[in-house]
Amino acid sequence: MVTVQFLPDDKRISVPEGSTILEAARAAGVTIDSPCNGAVVCGKCVVQLSPEDLARVVEKGAHQLSAEERSRGQVLACAAEVHGDITVVVPEGASLRDLKIRSNGEAAAVDLAPHMTKTYLPELNATRVYAGGALLIEEEGDTADESYGVVVDIGTTTLVVALVSLTSGSQLAAASALNPQSRHAQDVLSRIKIGSEQRGLEELRSGVIGEINALIGQTVAEAGVNRNRIYEVIFSGNTCMLHLAAGADPAPLGKYPYTSTLTCAAWLPAQATGIKIAHGGVVYLPPIISGYIGADITAGLQAVRLHESEETVLFVDIGTNGEMAIARNGKLWATSTAAGPAFEGMNIRFGMRAGEGAIERCSVQPDGSLELRTIAGTEAVGICGSGLMDIVAELVAHGVVGKNGKFVRPDSEGIPAKLAERLVERDSKPAFLLTEKVWLTQKDVRQVQLAKGAIRAGVEFLLREASVPVNELQQVLIAGSFGYHLTVESLTTIGLLPAGTAGRISFVGNTAKSGGEAFLLNSASRHEMSDLVQQVQVVELANCKDFDQVFVAALSF
Repeated sequence: MVTVQFLPDDKRISVPEGSTILEAARAAGVTIDSPCNGAVVCGKCVVQLSPEDLARVVEKGAHQLSAEERSRGQVLACAAEVHGDITVVVPEGASLRDLKIRSNGEAAAVDLAPHMTKTYLPELNATRVYAGGALLIEEEGDTADESYGVVVDIGTTTLVVALVSLTSGSQLAAASALNPQSRHAQDVLSRIKIGSEQRGLEELRSGVIGEINALIGQTVAEAGVNRNRIYEVIFSGNTCMLHLAAGADPAPLGKYPYTSTLTCAAWLPAQATGIKIAHGGVVYLPPIISGYIGADITAGLQAVRLHESEETVLFVDIGTNGEMAIARNGKLWATSTAAGPAFEGMNIRFGMRAGEGAIERCSVQPDGSLELRTIAGTEAVGICGSGLMDIVAELVAHGVVGKNGKFVRPDSEGIPAKLAERLVERDSKPAFLLTEKVWLTQKDVRQVQLAKGAIRAGVEFLLREASVPVNELQQVLIAGSFGYHLTVESLTTIGLLPAGTAGRISFVGNTAKSGGEAFLLNSASRHEMSDLVQQVQVVELANCKDFDQVFVAALSF
């Protein structure tokens, strides 16, 4: 056995020799960012060792750290096997709540008719709380005006919590944070793998529930309301996120036929989930469309009323998962693609979440110079998803990146001189210099290609199944916190959406949350969407015989 000490937490753990630093950290309860779940591909689990301790670890597999970083004692926690007692310094990551997250989304108005209602009985000096007309609890005194609900958008990367008055229908406060599960694994498949074991499931469940409770506490403090007057919580998220939050085994989602073990369009006792609200309070799980098209999309359809549109409309929620639906002549088709974490800044050399110092906008000026904008206007330390899309789109538009995704040679004809001089080599590989400390690698561009190719392939198959030529698309609605920060130019320049849609694209924001609010405020909307999901035609891309050909074609810029 060897002993690993973690600083600044000052925690120690004894583990078998040959264990990785990441394995030791998890056993000790120390959080180290590891979005790829130890696959040695994202390069985000960097820790610091002294020169003496560096000699006591063996790094396995290929890693993304440069020789300079290695010389400073930095190693990847997931790749460093421990063969002696060591001390590990874990860098302080970005605060869970210090992120730029879009919390609002468009939504159609609904009548105020919540599932939870209250009646004051003067003769008893008591207030009765009803759930769908059934008596839930009885409270002393007149509390009829104190009735609240919460909507939680459980995104793969982020969490948004909204506190809503059930008597006025207004939002009283909102708070957001990073989904703590993303520090263990960024993508859904990795989380399914972790959650398929009881210990991993409990770790993922307790982490997200703990953060949700903290955000609820933040909203009630801001609004000045009693937490014990919250009677219902809506979980709006993809099918996997619902499983993990509810503590349900996600394993069947990871293998054909990708079925849910969780009963949705149903309630769970809040106490059983760990959510801290009123005694007797409940958590509602909205209906899902399939194992990979979850309640966040159901809520999105509710928010934009896609099924009522008289136009031909494409709805795309862009994120770690690319979920989308199309409506035509009163019919709906839906599908989901595994876009991967590149859009969230993961698997990118200098990728980061949308925190201070992240490049969020990039434009090439007429003279060929580069203009960068960072979150909070501070020195660039990395690239978030919207910045990544901007950068790649600008490089494609100005010929620095070819249609095949490769950087061109600096002496290529037609490239502005100021851009050409930024084409350099880093670690003996082509790169594009953004600042002296931040650059884009060839591998980064490939990750964008793969992510955008997956979504574009999904779009192509939806159009095909619905028999909709691109020129007949009347609206394209881009949903999601990440999608809201994109631009029409970057979406069409890189080919994530067909170029002909440029004048028909609208950004509708966080519809998973706004649609969840409709469920909270109008109980009839739940029944309506439960019926609707039965009518949606699910397009299983895995069953499309020419998917590979369409996907490869979609990779082209």
